Parts: sequence; C-alpha cells; structure tokens
Amino acid sequence: MPFDLSGESRYDRARLRQWARGRARTAGVDRRDLLKLFAAGAAAGPLGLAAAGPAAAGTTAAGTGAVAAPGIVKPVPPELFTLRGTNAETNFAALRGTGHLTPVDRFFVRNHTSTPRIDAREWRLRVWGDGLSDGPVEFSYDRLRALPAVERTLFIECAGNARNFYTTQQGQPVAGTPWTLGAIGVARWRGARLSDVLRRAGVARTAVDVLPRGLDEEVVASGVNLGRVRRPLPVAKALDDVILAYEMNGEPLPPDHGGPVRMVVPDWIGISSIKWVGDIEVSGQPLYTPWNTDLYRMFGPDHPAGGGAPLTRQTLKSAFELELGATFVAHRTRLLTGRSWSGAAPVLGVEVSTDGGLRWQPARLHDTPRRGSWVRWSLPWTPRAAGPTALLARATDATGRTQPTTAVPNTEGYLFDAVVRHPVTVV
Repeated sequence: MPFDLSGESRYDRARLRQWARGRARTAGVDRRDLLKLFAAGAAAGPLGLAAAGPAAAGTTAAGTGAVAAPGIVKPVPPELFTLRGTNAETNFAALRGTGHLTPVDRFFVRNHTSTPRIDAREWRLRVWGDGLSDGPVEFSYDRLRALPAVERTLFIECAGNARNFYTTQQGQPVAGTPWTLGAIGVARWRGARLSDVLRRAGVARTAVDVLPRGLDEEVVASGVNLGRVRRPLPVAKALDDVILAYEMNGEPLPPDHGGPVRMVVPDWIGISSIKWVGDIEVSGQPLYTPWNTDLYRMFGPDHPAGGGAPLTRQTLKSAFELELGATFVAHRTRLLTGRSWSGAAPVLGVEVSTDGGLRWQPARLHDTPRRGSWVRWSLPWTPRAAGPTALLARATDATGRTQPTTAVPNTEGYLFDAVVRHPVTVV
C-alpha cells in the first residue's frame, strides 16, 4: 500500500502560508534580514551556503601522510573522496565490497562551516521553550545514554545529492555544491529516542515545532549572521521516529559526523539531521529559520511563485559502484553492482540497461528491502561491441514510483531523481 504523505504536505503548506503572512516566528534572525534574503533567493536562487565550484584538492596532514581537508577532521584520500569546499563526497566506486553499511572512513561529510571538537564529558543538551509544560531540562552525555536505547540502520543524504546531473544531463545550471551521487551514507545509529527526551522535558499538547540547533560555528551569508545551523521539525515527526544518536556503526559518534550527539531524522533530507546538537527549542508557535525559508525549498518556473514548501522527504535514486568513464573489455563478463534507495518506501526492484536505455533487465537484489535504507544489487554483463556506451539503473519503490527519465528542475538543484547515465567505454 502506498505511504500517505498528506500529513507532511499539509504541515509544509501551512507553515509556508504562516511564514508569508508574518504568523510564524523567526528563530534567532531578524525578520527583516530574513525577508531580504528570502526575496533574493526567490529571484535568483538560494544563498548557496558552503557551496563550492570545482572539486578542491586536499592537503597532507603533517607527519601522517594522510590527505586532510580544511575544516574536516578525518583523512579524506582521493581514492575515497572528492573534496568540494568544506565538504567531502564519497566516491561511489569505493563502496564496492564494503557491505551494507558505509564504513565511517568512507562516509560523506557535509559541513556548513567546520567540524568542531566537543568533549562528551563537557557536552550538555538543553531542552527549553514555551512548548514545554515544565521548565527547561538539561541532559548530560551520561544522562542521555542512561535512557532506553534504540538502534536503527538508516541513510542520511544531502538534499542536493546528484545536483550536478541537472547541468551535465539536462543542461540546466543550478546553484550549490555540485555533488554527483556520493552525498549519502547508510549507518547503524544507536541513541535515545527524541520522544523520550521531549516527554521527560514535559512536552505540552500545545507544542507545534521542535527546533534542534548545532554547536558548530555561526554561519554568515551576504553580510547577515544566520547563527548556528538549525531547522524545525513538526512535533508529530519529532515524537515519531527521530533519534539522538551517540554511536555510529558500533563506535562513539566521530566529530565529522556530529559527535558527541546528533539528530537522525529517518527518510528526510540531511539538513534535518542536525549535527553536534546542543539545544532543542520546543515551541507553541510555528518557527522559521534560514534553513526552511531561503534554503531547502524549491524555486523556479516549475514551482509555486515565491518558492515551494520546505523540503522533507528524500527522493528515489540509484548508483553504480563504478568510476565514471570506466573501461570494460569486450566479450569478458563483469559483475555490475550498485545501490538504490528511496525516502518514501522500501525499494522493491531495480532494472539495469547496458545499452543506453534501449533494453532493461532486472537486477538481483542482495538485501531485504527496508524503509530508510538502501538495497544492493548486481547484474552480470558481457559487452559485445567496442565503443562508448552508457549504463543506466532505475529503481521502483513500494509506493509504485519508478525513477523518471528527467527530473523536474529547480534553481537550487535539490532532489534530483532521474535515471543517471553512467558513461563507460568498451575496448
């Protein structure tokens, strides 16, 4: 049965109307500044925070020989990552043979500024706001870990993942970091339920929005200090399946991935999963920040005037575990492998074309389809003729949706969902 997304859509549309009419409170930024930024975004696209042009080169960490990037703690060697400004994109070919979970050393990094180093012993989480029936509550790291723990395997994916293909495949220039398909990772997250934290803090029936805020540096754009990264969730989502994670793949959460504690918001765009969370405001009023006004909304001719509703769920994608431009030998069989995922429902099937989309064959799935994660798949291929061609993969999820040939464009390049043409050469 298709999943009902109407509740989220109603929430998004209501918040957008409230913002436009001045009935939603801006959290931490003067409304006039936000309106100025909002107007600029509606006319010309978003601010493009932490956006980068060409891929950046890494530096060598002193005394280690490992490649490092400014603002990123872990090594980011070129065989595993493509550097994009303050970000590191996973090279999808590096996932071949790694198993269902993305190893931490290959998990992509999305930073708006730089990775902070936070001592778990000093870390505190403050839960506050007029949406609580009691006063503010503070959690130490040990107190959070003392709550009942939950462990789930989930993907986190940047809203702009595959943005580059709007330009390279569809000829549409877009703003933002030119990710290919590597701004996603699947991990086993362990932590406390956000609902348990909110209930211990006395969440009131009048609460409508929950606003987590990171402890990374404040973001400045166009001369306006936007404050620390934060983006509200509807209280229904916050009380449903959100995790305050402190472990990743069985180890303490690393700094680049939000340690000591981060939000993990299943199925939703990555900006919802705030890293290095330090406080959570629970509000009886609708909240807006730059990350759901000018940023992470759809602008362009194919979307409502003034922009679409704030983005929530991720979309449907497939990727080969293969370098772009890879070479194959004619008449020699090789196993094509890849991964497919959807933010709406489990992926039930994947088809692969080895002739540029003329014919399609079903791929073999290697994982039980589950919501919030990806499935690995494979297909043997024996190329017959020399020359260039394109490999294509398209997924179908439990809602019945299949990846389209073309993605609906938007000026920010969010939520690309079309089948990606993967160029290869047969020799």
